[in-house]
Amino acid sequence: MIQDYYISGVKHSIFESERITLAMKKSKKQHAAFTGTTIFSDFTARQLTKYAGLSPIMAFINRLGIGKQIDTLFPTDMHNASKFTNVQIMLAVVLASMAGVNRLIKIAAFTYDALVITLLGLPNGLNKDVIGLRLKALGQAGAIRLQEYLFEFTNRWLAQSQLERVTIDGDSTVKTVFGHQQGAAKGYNPQKPGAKSYHPLLAFVSEMKLLANSWFRTGSAYTSNGICEFIKQTRALLPDNIKQVFFRADSGFFNGLLFDLLEVLDWTYLVKVKLKNLKAQLEKQTWYLLPDNPTIAICEFQYKGKDWTTSRTLRAIRIITEWVEVDFMGQKQQAPRYEYACYCSNLNGDAVELHEIYKERATCETWIEQVKSQLLAGATLTDDFHANDMLWQLSVFAYNLSVMMRVPTKTYWQQEHATFRDWFIALPAILVRGGRRLTMKIYQHYYFKARWIEFEQILVTSA
Repeated sequence: MIQDYYISGVKHSIFESERITLAMKKSKKQHAAFTGTTIFSDFTARQLTKYAGLSPIMAFINRLGIGKQIDTLFPTDMHNASKFTNVQIMLAVVLASMAGVNRLIKIAAFTYDALVITLLGLPNGLNKDVIGLRLKALGQAGAIRLQEYLFEFTNRWLAQSQLERVTIDGDSTVKTVFGHQQGAAKGYNPQKPGAKSYHPLLAFVSEMKLLANSWFRTGSAYTSNGICEFIKQTRALLPDNIKQVFFRADSGFFNGLLFDLLEVLDWTYLVKVKLKNLKAQLEKQTWYLLPDNPTIAICEFQYKGKDWTTSRTLRAIRIITEWVEVDFMGQKQQAPRYEYACYCSNLNGDAVELHEIYKERATCETWIEQVKSQLLAGATLTDDFHANDMLWQLSVFAYNLSVMMRVPTKTYWQQEHATFRDWFIALPAILVRGGRRLTMKIYQHYYFKARWIEFEQILVTSA
């Protein structure tokens, strides 16, 4: 006899119920249950690295002869207590900057990486005190010697570029410090007003993204302090193939003595104007509307600063940014709101043309950000000014190396260093010894494998 019964309010027969039971049993047999796996931690591995990309980079550095040259420039007097050479310490800072590692204690930990130990020939990792003490011992003379050595590379790279005309973008940057570092002082600091800082002066060769010259300065230094000597030094490091130089800078470099020097050097220049009463002066000028764009007007006028040897023509642009409602004699009217920009230049062209040329300088801010935030220049500090100067220069050198090693491939050269670091440098690997050679074993399905191999070959064969 077939019995009827209900499941969830639905009528079923005994035969149908048997079919449902069999289906449920079958379904259970096909289901794969998840089983968790317990993994134990063991800190005994020795031949691991987080930075496989440093190996071909070090090959590039060796092909340039940097290690031997620094060793000759900063020889180490070895004695029983000496375990590390000056060149090992300096190159450790350069590699750490490329790998995104800052602060002495973190750089010291970085040198315990198996690959870093091997590349630098270290008996073991560095101690943070060794790095600071060794750089302090080199003093001001060491900082000057290092800067002159780095100038040689700038000269060589610019000569190899065969450029005949370059654009030099002058700028300065504020590096806030938290402590009592020697030479740090209160000054212009838009990020943290009133905080102590350093205020480095910079000169980029824009066509190559190369930081050609930099001065590590106290935070109380005004932007254009020492600018004439800085420009003379920059001119001295340029190779003979460069015949024309265009200098471009923001309003911090609005300086009559600088303009005198640039004209003597036969450089063209474009510098934004900075005057306390600039807006009031511009409002008094006679403005000419552009016939094809009535929202833009231009003017020009003569100006001679207090200490200037001659007057110069200033050219300004006025742009309507919006219309606002104002009350005029009891009536509501629409009035324009203006944005002004004024320039001092020996270039031909009106204010509109100068304004467009100046806007191209915006990319310089990106390079400064890379030097500071991606290569970490100025982020590693001691309590000694000249040691901090050397740490700054070594990070700047790391930036220039990063730029110049990528010149052969335009795609990689255009990348920011952080992007390049993520896919090329920060790659885990295992170091394996065998057959009288050391091999890095890298994950076989690495997403950028082909790109990595291609660039590795470029590095180990070029210099």
